[in-house]
Amino acid sequence: MSREFSDLEINPNELLVSSYVQGEVVVIGGGPAGLSAALSAAREGANVYLLERDDFLGGQLVKQTHMFFGSEKQYASERGVDIKEILEKKVREHDRIKVLTGAAVLGYYENNTLLAEHQDKVIKFKPQRVIVATGAMEKVLNIPNWDLPGVYGAGAVQTLMNVDGIKPGNKVAMVGAGNIGVIVSYQLLQAGVEVVAILEGAKEIGAYLVHASKVRRLGVPIYTSTTVKEAHGKECLEGITTVELDENWNQLEGTEKDYHVDVLCLSVGLSPLTEFLNQAGCAMEYVPELGGFTPARNDRFETSVPGIYVAGDVSGIEEACSAMMEGELTGMYAAQSLGYEDENFWKRANDARAELTALRKGPVGKVIREGQQKLFQKAKCKGVV
Repeated sequence: MSREFSDLEINPNELLVSSYVQGEVVVIGGGPAGLSAALSAAREGANVYLLERDDFLGGQLVKQTHMFFGSEKQYASERGVDIKEILEKKVREHDRIKVLTGAAVLGYYENNTLLAEHQDKVIKFKPQRVIVATGAMEKVLNIPNWDLPGVYGAGAVQTLMNVDGIKPGNKVAMVGAGNIGVIVSYQLLQAGVEVVAILEGAKEIGAYLVHASKVRRLGVPIYTSTTVKEAHGKECLEGITTVELDENWNQLEGTEKDYHVDVLCLSVGLSPLTEFLNQAGCAMEYVPELGGFTPARNDRFETSVPGIYVAGDVSGIEEACSAMMEGELTGMYAAQSLGYEDENFWKRANDARAELTALRKGPVGKVIREGQQKLFQKAKCKGVV
């Protein structure tokens, strides 16, 4: 066990100069996975620093106004923005968690040292365990004129509407009929924006039926086996041309259709934000089902670099409910590796793992299960497992 947490406190006045901090667990990222990981590790008895580069906690939760599924433990029937408030309150009130917002982690260095920039000064952390919960970034669609003003990622549109209170435009075409694309389309309609169509390249939509039904009832058509061929405009987006696809994703000539829109919203997937893990030397594997290059890890979420753990979208793209459960498990395992283990630890860990497994059941979780299995096999071949 390490020193008492009171010995590890940062004096706010000292943040005006470079500081050196020793601690037990540092969590990088204050989204659903990071918040859950910090709470979980602290509940087990570990002292935690939670570092978030934004000036607020919550990550993607701050713009998610829809209700969550899952169980009571994953805050079923609560809206993402409300879950953010619940988790943040618990984190800020916990006496074993210190939160630094506006703290950008710069990198990972020898002797288990990481640097973070905060208030124009550099703080050096030397934690015993690091939990990386940096989330994901949006993918783009490589079409002519994709960089015109008016072409947004779905997350950017959510930020404009639900955080900044700004309408992105008046007429929108959405690309992607997964949960994110359909949910953001519904939120656009709520904001008074016309959604002319939702375009999905696959044969079937990926969204839950309950979400798709809401936009269909409001008159929004969903076209499958269809994508955007080209965006048009001079100074900004003025329209798009769509095209149908065959079973091999080849464009079918003669099926083009033009739309006059001032916003093209792309919901074409996410990629794990793994820069920190790459710089730290963690082994990476390419698993398309999980969003691309993903850190190899064992069943306790520890990477190939001892002491570095992962949770949430950085370890494979999933829903926020799964990210929270991964964060809970990762925090528990990181704390347990430091010696925080009581007689009920493994029951709590097994119960949490059962919750995560339940979230991945059914046809919706099939891709995730396949991706996790691929990642596990590749990690096993490299000796990470």
